[in-house]
Amino acid sequence: MSGEMQIQNVLAQMRALAQSGRVETVAPIAEVKEGRGMNDDFAAKLRDAIRDVNAIQQESTTLQTRFELGDKEVGLPQVMVAMNRASIAFEATNQVRNRLLSAYQEVMSMQV
Repeated sequence: MSGEMQIQNVLAQMRALAQSGRVETVAPIAEVKEGRGMNDDFAAKLRDAIRDVNAIQQESTTLQTRFELGDKEVGLPQVMVAMNRASIAFEATNQVRNRLLSAYQEVMSMQV
């Protein structure tokens, strides 16, 4: 698969995530074949960051469910903080995606 096709695949997956409003799996990112050297580091860090956002969102959902079921160990402030943390993490990830997309479009529009 060429580099441009890989990027288009990742962009399509990111758009789908943005439309759904949540990250449910990170398997598509793991499918991106990594290069060597610096590309390995970038791909690994990107994959780890998305996994972290996913974990934060899952934790928030778990706390919400526990609170709704009447778990005495989970308070409303704890749930609200977790929800805000998940929201901020997703928004930050979305902004990184937007910046990467913008940089990609700028590079593609350059004349060689």
